[in-house]
Amino acid sequence: MTTTEAGATAPSGEPRATPSGESRATPSGESRATPSGESPQQIVTDHDRGIHGYHKQKDEHLKRLRRIEGQIRGLQRMVDEDVYCIDILTQVSASTKALQSFALQLLEEHLRHCVADAAVKGGDEIDAKVEEATKAIGRLLRT
Repeated sequence: MTTTEAGATAPSGEPRATPSGESRATPSGESRATPSGESPQQIVTDHDRGIHGYHKQKDEHLKRLRRIEGQIRGLQRMVDEDVYCIDILTQVSASTKALQSFALQLLEEHLRHCVADAAVKGGDEIDAKVEEATKAIGRLLRT
């Protein structure tokens, strides 16, 4: 027996009805109509519309990147002014940490938005997104 969204149980393998009477996918992965009556292949997500995970925080991200850009310019100035090596390395470390922090935030948004959208669609798309995210994590770990 499986539990439906309405809280009632239905034998496994039978279509499960939502409170509005529409059927959905069963836990075994069988395709059922979505609440809007579309098949799973017709689901349109924000990602399909060109909206990426960072969209809601785009202004904050740009502000953060401008600060990091300022740190890099500060490094150039320090070298130009013949500042002591260890002082420059300290600033390099701070700049690197700032970029890594930005990358982690972007990765989290990618997982919550882009990978989650692919999971809604299912099929090969989720596998591709997980592989893509795994490779991105690998690149971040090498830095």
